[in-house]
Amino acid sequence: MKKILVLPFCLLVIGSFGQTPENPPAKKRGELYFTWGYNRDWYSNSTIHFVNNNPDPSKSYDFTIYDATAHDKPDMENFWNVDRLTIPQYDLTIGYQFNDKHNLGVEIAWDHLKYVVTDWQNIRLSGQIHGTPIDRVAPLNPDTLHLQHTNGNNYLLFNLTKKQDIFNHKHFQVSAIGKVGVGPLISYTISTILKDQDLGYFHYHGWVAATSLGVRVSFLKHFFVQSDFQGAFANYTNTKMGSKHDGEATHSFYSLQWTWEGGIIFPVGKRN
Repeated sequence: MKKILVLPFCLLVIGSFGQTPENPPAKKRGELYFTWGYNRDWYSNSTIHFVNNNPDPSKSYDFTIYDATAHDKPDMENFWNVDRLTIPQYDLTIGYQFNDKHNLGVEIAWDHLKYVVTDWQNIRLSGQIHGTPIDRVAPLNPDTLHLQHTNGNNYLLFNLTKKQDIFNHKHFQVSAIGKVGVGPLISYTISTILKDQDLGYFHYHGWVAATSLGVRVSFLKHFFVQSDFQGAFANYTNTKMGSKHDGEATHSFYSLQWTWEGGIIFPVGKRN
């Protein structure tokens, strides 16, 4: 699975270094660009470990749920309203395209995904709760145990990008865009653990690595639309649980993100 995540970007880069055109195009100015868009997401199953090492046995727990399924939460109703722009699953990117002979670039991307462990699924739970051993399969009751990274499952990614031109006209261009990046999970989790609800707060939760492949259609020199499929591995190592944040949840999963975005381009520097 990890090899699949990096393959699209590698193919674009290898293809670029392998090209030796007889008449290479003249160098262009660099480009600063901004994008805004929305996404849909799909997740692999995840095994989630919950622990609270409180010395009071009546407050301690250490248990695991296995192969939990999860889904996204698009919230696209009336998303065009100014006061709702950041409520759906959105993507914001600032990037710079060098427009050198290899068409490489760099980006800072904020991907606001949402991750909800599905309530009422039959799940195996094992470990200890308040000092009592437990190992059973039962429906996941949200009044007792619930986990959602919905504000959100946020990927702050530092990307290396590669652009490969497919079609080039004076006022209209089509390009393939490959990316690979890593960064922290700066997330906000809403949860319930043994009936103790926490409405969450933003903090560092772990790290994420991602790669994507997409198509960009540019027009009138300064505008473009783009769509990407991004695969990522998210590793949550520091999710706080409970109203006092004295518990912790750890888990990891793969995600597939489909994005659609609009962007604006600003040429930077002198033409070579």
